[in-house]
Amino acid sequence: MAAGLGTITAARAEYNLNLPRGVTPISHEAYDLHTMILWICAGIGVVVFSVMFYSIINHRKSSGRQPAQFHESTTVEVIWTIIPFLILVSMAIPATKALVVMENTDNSDLSIKVTGYQWKWGYDYLDNGISFISSLSTPDEQIHNAEQKGEHYLLEVDNPLVVPVNKKVRLLITSNDVIHAWWVPELGMKKDAIPGFINEMWFKIDKEGTYRGQCAELCGRNHGFMPIVVVAKNEQDYQQWVQEQQAAGAAEAAAAGREWTRDELMAKGEEVYAANCAACHQATGEGVPGVFPALKGGAIATGPVDAHLDIVLHGKPGTAMAAFGSQLSDIDLAAVVTYERNAWGNNTGDVVQPSVVKAAR
Repeated sequence: MAAGLGTITAARAEYNLNLPRGVTPISHEAYDLHTMILWICAGIGVVVFSVMFYSIINHRKSSGRQPAQFHESTTVEVIWTIIPFLILVSMAIPATKALVVMENTDNSDLSIKVTGYQWKWGYDYLDNGISFISSLSTPDEQIHNAEQKGEHYLLEVDNPLVVPVNKKVRLLITSNDVIHAWWVPELGMKKDAIPGFINEMWFKIDKEGTYRGQCAELCGRNHGFMPIVVVAKNEQDYQQWVQEQQAAGAAEAAAAGREWTRDELMAKGEEVYAANCAACHQATGEGVPGVFPALKGGAIATGPVDAHLDIVLHGKPGTAMAAFGSQLSDIDLAAVVTYERNAWGNNTGDVVQPSVVKAAR
């Protein structure tokens, strides 16, 4: 009985028809505006329907009522023009003020460029020199119902966006391929990511925590696998995270300058392939006939290595093959090309070093 009541309570908690109040000034403003206008509309509805039902019941023909005979009333027309006008103005003034605040990205403490890719997000911290790709981390076994689904199914990523609390964060949002939309409900804002354009938005999170969202613009076959996770930390923890990311970036830059063994590249390449390539070319490398070409025994992965590297770096116009040069590091690119040329029985024996990728950019 107790377990059943607990389940019902949890279900009711998730059945939320209202807007979330959120954790930013913008989300609070949107929530308050929504509530105010909802009550205004509810009040208007009560008045209108009360008059309507009163008239229907008390002025029906069966009660012997006689209809009034008139053609117009200037007084009534003035009243029903002025009252709606005043109501609309009372709603428009606070709404306009809120819109002005929403669009004002001045005096931001932190600027982050957000780039939408099919089907992941790229983040560049313009003030700290930190860049990374954020991809879905839900295991394939859960997606294909081989395992029980986790608490944050399809709303978990390998690299979340990390920001400090109580700081104004400006986002510069664009796309590398098709139209996406960056949306986290608790932040109270959604902005389209459009190729060739930059949209701006800002937020200031007032509470530490993890906030989850999704791409909100249909963007292809894996649109539902493009989550957003924002982690808000206190200033001390945020600065520690920045230092860790910068140290990791320096270590990766140093690693890109050394010679990698074939086994190292193959192990790394398998990881990169699973995260970035398997969705189209399949885990087996066999692709999808007529849609995505096979890499197993295919002309790309067994042909000239320079041509293979070029298409991975720059993509192929007019096809679904994206350019990964801006998404992956020299190490990742060298590893995935090496993996594709030696996996699934291709066995070309080619080993691509990060220095070769750097020279080909």
